[in-house]
Amino acid sequence: MTLGLINANPVVHAKKERVARTEDPHGDDAVDPLDIYDILLLLLFFLLSVLSEESITVDEKLGRILITFTPTIQHCSMATVIGLCLRVKLKHCFPPHYKVDIKVSPGSHANEESVNKQLNDKERVAAALENPNLRQLVDECLYSSEL
Repeated sequence: MTLGLINANPVVHAKKERVARTEDPHGDDAVDPLDIYDILLLLLFFLLSVLSEESITVDEKLGRILITFTPTIQHCSMATVIGLCLRVKLKHCFPPHYKVDIKVSPGSHANEESVNKQLNDKERVAAALENPNLRQLVDECLYSSEL
């Protein structure tokens, strides 16, 4: 078994320039993809092109948020951890009436179907977050980036 980093030299993409919004076109309670982008930017996944603004879809009428992320390599062992981090971060930032779906981009992971099933099954997510080691890893991922 090989020890060390799976992707020791990831490609880091330049940050896109964004125009600051001067007013909120959706009102106080509305959510748009830029709101979610701003929250998830803290996780630095955008710099690795794991996430992009285009990978976030919001349906206000149905109260649904869809996040599609792209692991850096096809056999990324951290794909489920990345998805858990996204889910926990969004859970803390949005009202509970929003249904959040998190998926890997089609064709971007060797176990795409399995990862998607794990990330969108409430019981599996709850069980994963009850595991103290996994919960610590998720917390470190979320809170170390907010320093």
